[in-house]
Amino acid sequence: MSKSVKKSDALHEVKGVPQPSSVSLTAADKVKKSRKKRISPKKLLDGMLSGDKSALSRAITLIESTKPKHRIEARELLEACLPYANNSLRIGITGVPGVGKSTFIERFGKLYTSKGHNVAVLAVDPSSKLSKGSILGDKTRMEELVKDKNAFIRPSASGSSLGGVARKTREAIILCEAAGFDIIIIETVGVGQSETMVHSMTDFFLLLKLAGAGDELQGIKRGIMEMADAIVINKADGENIKAAKLAKAEFNRALHLFPEKESGWSPKTLTCSAIKNEGIAEIADLISDYVKITRENSFFLQRRNDQNKYWLLQTIESSLKNNFYENPEIKKALREQLKALDENKTTPFEAANYLLSLNQR
Repeated sequence: MSKSVKKSDALHEVKGVPQPSSVSLTAADKVKKSRKKRISPKKLLDGMLSGDKSALSRAITLIESTKPKHRIEARELLEACLPYANNSLRIGITGVPGVGKSTFIERFGKLYTSKGHNVAVLAVDPSSKLSKGSILGDKTRMEELVKDKNAFIRPSASGSSLGGVARKTREAIILCEAAGFDIIIIETVGVGQSETMVHSMTDFFLLLKLAGAGDELQGIKRGIMEMADAIVINKADGENIKAAKLAKAEFNRALHLFPEKESGWSPKTLTCSAIKNEGIAEIADLISDYVKITRENSFFLQRRNDQNKYWLLQTIESSLKNNFYENPEIKKALREQLKALDENKTTPFEAANYLLSLNQR
């Protein structure tokens, strides 16, 4: 192989495009500095209350931070937001990858914004266990909704949290409510136990399914089917219409096997085609019926109270875990115990008991 690379070769490099004179380097530098500049929780709150989406984005970034200083500011901000929270309808949407969640949520969100609602979408993207990175591509998959002035889309990396639900999604809901969003949609990764976590922070839980994917047989099992307030068979168009109707009948039969819900609501199965924007309005009407029934029998408020209690316990558990691993003595002892495990000088149970005993001193 020749050492010199000819211009005709595929490996030949060309110079980059020169910086256009219309771009002000001073202005670009100011933008970079403004992003790094710290904004107090008070200013963030003022911005959110005035409808500034940029302030809301920075506020969510603040609560997602793991830095001790940021945690203190995040608590201050959340406390300031509480008087403006709890005024939205929280809808959880889940389904396996490929079921069409992003397209459905875009059509669903556009329906609500067309009726004068402000819609916030908190989408959780799966993180790689190897690189720890996430694609965060929901904004690219919801091209129309992201341009809507009455909508806000925030993709977050799931990190190492249980089942792919972002650790701070619950707090992000409060921030979005304070910013004036009255419809909050939480999209899950659709894998693992994330559905249980989303169910614990939403008012209505929607399960998206595909016809002919073998999911009909899962209807006889408990778990996610029992949590669902409605099941929607997506992609009911073209040649799939017949299969979607059959799946709807199968799921309806399966739902009758479950005991009556405490809410007094009987889960329904509907079909829709998100890509053709068909059946979306019927789903919104169904949710309205659910809200009306549960508000009248006080279950809506009871569920919110139960959620608060659940998240109180979850917060305590999370704080205890963080304090444990941030203890300098524990950090040192943990490294020693991990080395001892590699050398077969201890067992996982003995090592855990030893570390826990250190934490109790």
